Amino acid sequence: MSDETSSQHQVCIAGTGSYLPERVLTNADLEKIVETSDEWIFSRTGIRERRIAAEGEFTSHMASKAGAKALEQAGITADQVELIIVATITPDTLTPATACYVQQQLGAFGAVAFDISAACSGFLYAMKLAKRLISDGAFSNALIIGAEKLSTFINWEDRNTCVLFGDGAGAAVLRRAAPEEGSILATEMGTDGRLCHLIQIPGGGSALPITPENIGQHLASLTMMGKEVFKHAVNRMKESAEKVIERAGLKPEDIALVVPHQANLRIIDAIAERLSVPPERVFVNLQKYGNTSAAAVAIALDEANRSGAIKRGEHVVMVVFGAGLTWAAAAVRW
Repeated sequence: MSDETSSQHQVCIAGTGSYLPERVLTNADLEKIVETSDEWIFSRTGIRERRIAAEGEFTSHMASKAGAKALEQAGITADQVELIIVATITPDTLTPATACYVQQQLGAFGAVAFDISAACSGFLYAMKLAKRLISDGAFSNALIIGAEKLSTFINWEDRNTCVLFGDGAGAAVLRRAAPEEGSILATEMGTDGRLCHLIQIPGGGSALPITPENIGQHLASLTMMGKEVFKHAVNRMKESAEKVIERAGLKPEDIALVVPHQANLRIIDAIAERLSVPPERVFVNLQKYGNTSAAAVAIALDEANRSGAIKRGEHVVMVVFGAGLTWAAAAVRW
């Protein structure tokens, strides 16, 4: 029996929030750094610009600002928060968890706080986990955040990766739903560790520490095998989205908006086509922010919510993939 049908409590998204750093790095700016062009980047990715965090601005700072906006919209004060989950692959420190810094910055000292690492899928992993914990009665609410300072882990000499990524944070407040409110209808997540090598940051962990001898080898920079990732991403996102649509009792025509991972416009277009959803019902902000990993779908959800692209009672499907490889999807009645 799925977690959706065995739930004791329905769980809704009560508020969303996002934060983007002030600094804008355009494709024209990148032309001065590496051998590339605006036309080359946009035609292959759909990205025009991305945001870069300030030198003293960390993942926790962005996460806290996004979280505060989500709490405000949900009408929940920091001291009422019971659970904080931060999804990130760019933590402030290896330990303690970035969520602990977020708790400190928000003043949410009554909350249990921890991180999860599932790359770009992290926010929807956090959603499934928080939904289950609230549904089972362990908590009455949760603040889930996807936040990344990817600029710290980019090799700015590698034109194949440095053009893709940006910094930012997105958040949502989950709580028990009243009978007349919307709810998270279905969730799905998966992993295939056989494909770990396709997207990774090889150095900086216990397997390959950064030492004075290897410090110039960019081992703590993100690497990616783009063509292989594309193939797996489209297939896994399609499968997971179809599963939550079916479990939620929906059909493609019932979906008001698809909010996909913002990694590559070609992937987004392929997913929309395979799900039989027209482009006008797919939310895209990739051109402004690039790929912000765990933050991407959370930022997009907040922008869709605050812009009025989602209306009360409508059905929304979120779908993502990331390093691991990982993938996830969620169907929500707003």
